[in-house]
Amino acid sequence: TSDCRQSLQQSRRLFFHMLAAIAEFEHDLIVERTHDGLAAARARGRKGGPKFKMTPTKIRQARAMYDEGGHTVQEIADTFGVSRPTIYRHLAEHVERS
Repeated sequence: TSDCRQSLQQSRRLFFHMLAAIAEFEHDLIVERTHDGLAAARARGRKGGPKFKMTPTKIRQARAMYDEGGHTVQEIADTFGVSRPTIYRHLAEHVERS
């Protein structure tokens, strides 16, 4: 009986190791397909991530609102539907370029 139990435990271990190896193989295939798909999309000119909320036109408008001094940064952010740090970042980029 102890030989039978030991054999059964070894069989179970072997089975679970095989399942783990199959799962790892499947994971590697998924990663490879994902990388290939992203590379193909990049080759077609596609870029990942969300579209920018602040277009160059909106940045110029926000800059003008800021420069005229009649609006707070929070009001400008609310106008364009973005956060205050986004407005500050674009204002800082404008200063760096100047």
